[in-house]
This record gives sequence, C-alpha cells and structure tokens, in this order.
Amino acid sequence: MDLIQIKDLCFSYPTKKDTLKHINLNIESGSFTCIVGENGSGKSTLLKCILGLNEDYTGNIIKEKNIGYLPQKSDIQTNFPATIEEVVLSGTISNHPSKIFYTKSDKEEAKQVMEKLNIYNIRKQCFADLSGGQQQRVLIARALCATKDIIILDEPTNGLDPSIAKQIYELLDKIKREENITILMVSHDIERALNYADKVIEIINGEVKFIGKPSEFKMGGAK
Repeated sequence: MDLIQIKDLCFSYPTKKDTLKHINLNIESGSFTCIVGENGSGKSTLLKCILGLNEDYTGNIIKEKNIGYLPQKSDIQTNFPATIEEVVLSGTISNHPSKIFYTKSDKEEAKQVMEKLNIYNIRKQCFADLSGGQQQRVLIARALCATKDIIILDEPTNGLDPSIAKQIYELLDKIKREENITILMVSHDIERALNYADKVIEIINGEVKFIGKPSEFKMGGAK
C-alpha cells in the first residue's frame, strides 16, 4: 500500500523557477526511503510540498492525514523552556487539534513512546539542556506521538557527531522494523543512508534522476 502518491508535481519559488519538475513518486507502507542530492537540488522543498507547507504547486499529492514531522535543526527552536515530557506530549495535538487539554490516553501514549526511546527516566529535564543527539531523540518521540503510519525527517543527523548520527539511524531502523512505521528522510549523509534505506531517491536540479535499491545506487546512481 502506498502512503504517499505524487503525480506530476511541479513547484517554483518566486525567485527560483522550476525548483521541482514533474516529480512522480510512491512511498510504500513500511519502507525506509532516503532522498539524497546536493544542496539546493529540491529535497527539502519536496518534503514541504508533501507536508502542505508549500501550497502553490501543480500536480497531485495523495497522502495520509497524520504525518509525524521532524524539520531541519535550523528550523527548530531548541532553547524553549519545556521539559522532555511536554515536548513529546505536544505531538499528540494533531490527533485532536480542537481540544485544549491532554487526555489520559495522550499521556499514556507519550509514556510508552518515551520508554521505547529510553528517555522516560529523564522526562522532567529541560529540552534546552539536552545535547543535539538527545534533542533529536526527543523530537522523534514527539513525531511518533503524532502518527502510527509515517514519519518525515529533514536532515535529522545534520551537525551531529558521526557516532551520534549512527545512533539516530539505528533508532529509525528499529522504529521501522518493530513498529512498522514508514520512514521518509532527506539526508546529505549518503553513505550512511545507503546502509539503512530500503529505497533511495536521488534528486538533481529539481528532477528525480534515480529511484531504486541502495545496491543499485552504489553501482552508479543517476546517469
């Protein structure tokens, strides 16, 4: 089953025409898909179209309603005075946006997710005091509270030490395998992405130039 279907998607910024050109993609349920490409190739723009953050596109996007999203670190406020528990709980808001207070079910869901990601014992710590890797783990937990279907991540290991980046990839792989949650991720870390992804999509100058298995990409990628 496809959780996301993209048909003939085109998008331009006012200052940059043809940012995305005739994109056709399917993201299958239970897959770990990595989108790779050089800076400015259109990777993050594609994610924002899928999420509805870029609306002035042509073509068609069919997707699941509830998507867990982890934006680029540069787009995240990392110094707000909230506890880990509060940040994770906020992920449940998408399940009932009209409600003001968290339900008992929300709190139980957040507890279970924090336990699975080994952050429950530090749940009262301030998010701003955490290391970069710990903050990403908390934000992944928040995304998991928003969906049981698909998590979209934009450069989740950018700026992290290689050992911490490896831990994040291993965590995402575990989530995919044990929870059957689909992972769609933009990554500049092509070598590591190839070790964990089921499918690789390469975008060059706004066009999809390769879709296939990591083993096939290693043999040449886009021609």
